[in-house]
Amino acid sequence: MKHWFFYALMIMTSCTIQNKKTMEQHTYTNDLIDESSPYLLQHAHNPVDWKPWNENVLDQAKKENKLIIISIGYAACHWCHVMEHESFEDPKVAELMNASFVNIKVDREERPDIDQVYMNAVQLMTGSGGWPLNVVALPDGRPVWGGTYFPKGNWIEALQQIANLHKKQPEKLVEYAEKLEQGIKAIDLIETNSDALNFSKDFIASAVKKWSANFDHKLGGTKRVPKFMMPNNYQFLLRYAHQTQDEKLREYVLNTLTKISFGGVYDHIGGGFSRYSTDAKWHIPHFEKMLYDNAQLVSLYSDAYLTTKDPWFENVVNETLNFISRELTSDEGAFYSSLDADSKTLDGELEEGAFYVWTKEELSTLLKDDYQLFSNYYNVNSYGFWEKDNYVLIRKDHDHTFCNENDIKLESLRKKRAQWKKTLHQHREKRSRPRLDDKTLTSWNALMLKGYIDAYTTFGNVDFLNAAVKNATFIKNQQLKKDYSLFHNYKNGKSNVNGYLEDYATVIEAFIVLYQTTFDTEWLDISKHLTEYALTHFFDKEKNIFYFTSDEDPKLIARTIESSDNVIPASNSIMAKNLFLLSHYYDVPEYKKISEQMLHNIQPQITPYASSYSNWLDQMLNFSFNFYEIAITGKESKSKVEELNKSYIPNKLIAVSRSDSERVLLKNRYVDDKTLIYVCVQNTCKYPVESVKEAIEFLE
Repeated sequence: MKHWFFYALMIMTSCTIQNKKTMEQHTYTNDLIDESSPYLLQHAHNPVDWKPWNENVLDQAKKENKLIIISIGYAACHWCHVMEHESFEDPKVAELMNASFVNIKVDREERPDIDQVYMNAVQLMTGSGGWPLNVVALPDGRPVWGGTYFPKGNWIEALQQIANLHKKQPEKLVEYAEKLEQGIKAIDLIETNSDALNFSKDFIASAVKKWSANFDHKLGGTKRVPKFMMPNNYQFLLRYAHQTQDEKLREYVLNTLTKISFGGVYDHIGGGFSRYSTDAKWHIPHFEKMLYDNAQLVSLYSDAYLTTKDPWFENVVNETLNFISRELTSDEGAFYSSLDADSKTLDGELEEGAFYVWTKEELSTLLKDDYQLFSNYYNVNSYGFWEKDNYVLIRKDHDHTFCNENDIKLESLRKKRAQWKKTLHQHREKRSRPRLDDKTLTSWNALMLKGYIDAYTTFGNVDFLNAAVKNATFIKNQQLKKDYSLFHNYKNGKSNVNGYLEDYATVIEAFIVLYQTTFDTEWLDISKHLTEYALTHFFDKEKNIFYFTSDEDPKLIARTIESSDNVIPASNSIMAKNLFLLSHYYDVPEYKKISEQMLHNIQPQITPYASSYSNWLDQMLNFSFNFYEIAITGKESKSKVEELNKSYIPNKLIAVSRSDSERVLLKNRYVDDKTLIYVCVQNTCKYPVESVKEAIEFLE
């Protein structure tokens, strides 16, 4: 025991010495130095007297009657870095901020609850939002002014005016704050829909038709710039096209996925996707790589492969998961959050995309005789040009077309492509790397966990399953507490932020899918426990919707509700689907009733802007089309499930047992020496069959 004490003392002493050394090497050090968030640590040596968000700091603002600057961003945010360099590293700007304000830095990924409140405020004030998000609030936290990125001159001028107003006419700020507070609280009002339930195919068709007016059938995605991938949109549209046999819609989705993966937003050398495209043809990315994008895109491209058997989609999944394994995975099996958009150039300056772009001279030197063929394939020409003699690799043609036009055999091209990637990857690894945000977020990990499972069920690579199980075990051992509550974050062995609804929703979803793959009922049972916890601490029985924060969390100026699907689906829409599935697995009619009413309450909002409710529409498909319970019992269950998973069947759940089971969907269905497949819809089952082919015929 003494040895452990001295070991702990040595670590603490070492950390203290290290912090002192760090402080000695910098002119300024603020309270962020003790935080674990990489984004907050990036600002720990600003001359601004930044403080983390906590009750003590908020009490300080009230005690000193000082306005609060709340500056919100994240580690991979390019414009956050720009504003830091221009304003927050400037001693004169810091002098103004420190004299008149209490300055709070927030990592939006660690504290999405704070971000949601103040993002709502800025959108009400300005009509738009983004990051960095900068807000001035009264000492009690109610916002009075805000925006996103500000050039230094504008920032100084605005702060001076607000500080003077607070000094001379504080009642004007209070009056405005009161009105704005009412507006913020009104944003998340969910009305109870008292009309009769009507989840019809016609409703979905009407919503998709209106949505489709904005489809870009040539370049993929929508008719807007910038272009975000929005994986859930295409997950729903692919499913809807499949279930309605809409070939035109299916072609649109597959063309979009091809254009995205041919574009520069896909890293053709190292695998993985950047956050979004700044242009219409998916060419120039906003270069940061986010875990949540790549997680969902792995699931999406796995589904796309199932419907097409296109080897390019398989290639995209494999390369993306190689990237995740290589660059965003810890020894514990946890997944890191992101890679920065910026990295250092040869002259030591931070520059967006510097790690990823190429010059003609560089490529010619590295690829030698293959340079011309490579430049044709990846458009190192006017089509692929970016800026400053730099090119971002982009494809235009499918391999067969390219081979015909360049007189090369397909097998030869693919061998060359593999060698090109190897050569350029080795060279790129010598460059200054983008900064890594190595914190772990439970919700994003669950999305990636699900991505690995979806890839495993599609391609059968056992390494994918092993990665999924390892991550699930990490979540269970490190993020799940004894009362079935969750932590949101993890870094250096510590978790200190209480879980949000997004954590519960995504973990429940991932664990259900993991059960369907491993047949280990522990994952399913944990899902149910997490659901019960969420119903107790997040659910509003009157509104029939879940709050984003637990009733055990410190209160903010508003308790938000996340109902519209964005780059990540709304936590409420994921929960609605979870409740639907668990109602089947555990025969809990109340779960299904809650799920129905949640969707019913949201339904009036769907048609005007269906792309923001695609996961809700996906849930509506479960109610308006046949949804299949597939129960498989017997010793050959595993091979039957693997065969079944080779077909794209989005409207199903699977329950499996290799022996007799008392579980609802499996009870009294086991027969010795036989492996039987039961296909049921709303408790009505077809006769059991032994072949997957026969079972699939029941689904048509």
